[in-house]
Amino acid sequence: MPQKAVEIILMRQLASYLAVPIFLVDPAGRLVFFNEPAEALLGLRYEEVGEMPFEEWSTMFRPTDETGAELLPESLPLAIALRKRQAAYRTLRIRGLDGIWREIAATALPLEGQGGRHLGAVAFFWEQEPR
Repeated sequence: MPQKAVEIILMRQLASYLAVPIFLVDPAGRLVFFNEPAEALLGLRYEEVGEMPFEEWSTMFRPTDETGAELLPESLPLAIALRKRQAAYRTLRIRGLDGIWREIAATALPLEGQGGRHLGAVAFFWEQEPR
């Protein structure tokens, strides 16, 4: 397993202390970490899945828009922040691995290190009240 940038290690450490659900990916889009509050919404613990490629995590929660139409992986806020290196926001529905559908709001931000090094992206998300 390749060595992680110190900024990613620090972001993971910070995420472990925050009460908001956080999902962290490296520059290739590979899942690096999600915190305990995210585990409750995703329906599984990070220790159960560990690191995984973009192609796997971006579809495993079956993301849809508010009408139930399936979302393409590249339209997810985290994918936009990663690819375009800009902040992205969207409300969407996901099905946790516990089988429960949840409407969430997600804000994703690109992560850059010193000298503009691309480090990946982070998403903050939270459950929305049902309409």
